[in-house]
Amino acid sequence: MKKSSILVLGTFIGVILFIALIIFLYYKNMYNKEVTLNQQVKGQWGNVESSYQRRADLIPNLVNTVKGYAEHEQETFRQVVEARAKATSMTINAENLNAENMEQFQEAQAGLTSALSRLIAVAENYPDLKANQNFLELQAQLEGTENRINVERSRYNETVQKYNQFVLSFMVRLILHKEEKPYFESQEGSDIAPTVEF
Repeated sequence: MKKSSILVLGTFIGVILFIALIIFLYYKNMYNKEVTLNQQVKGQWGNVESSYQRRADLIPNLVNTVKGYAEHEQETFRQVVEARAKATSMTINAENLNAENMEQFQEAQAGLTSALSRLIAVAENYPDLKANQNFLELQAQLEGTENRINVERSRYNETVQKYNQFVLSFMVRLILHKEEKPYFESQEGSDIAPTVEF
């Protein structure tokens, strides 16, 4: 009887250890996947910030080029410089990505986009400026940068979608208690086409 009791007890302990091992491996894989997806979100956020920084770096050269032709447009220059300062001062650590921070970041970037649009519109009033090679190159670089920003924002949203799908799944939410990451969203009114008059 003792041998059978020891055998039953050994089997019971073996089953408990096996179940514990399965639970440990499941939790470990879940945790590692969350870490991987979170790092991908952080990396993609860095790409977004890098694209915005490239735009901010182009602005002083663009402003200086336009200034040479349009000295009486000081208010426009001031607005661009202030919008750039606000946009570059608004940074979000990838660890603290939340809806409120994202909204503030987007507002600062939208202000800069608006100021840049006014600056480019000023150039329309100066035919010599529009023909200036330096201005044309800066404008082309700015357009390319805007495209990069759009691409990086889209990639960021794709990465966040994968992360959010994972962390919002039942077992992950129950065990890890992770919050979802915010998406880039279009600004209010961006669905309305602007009126262009010649």
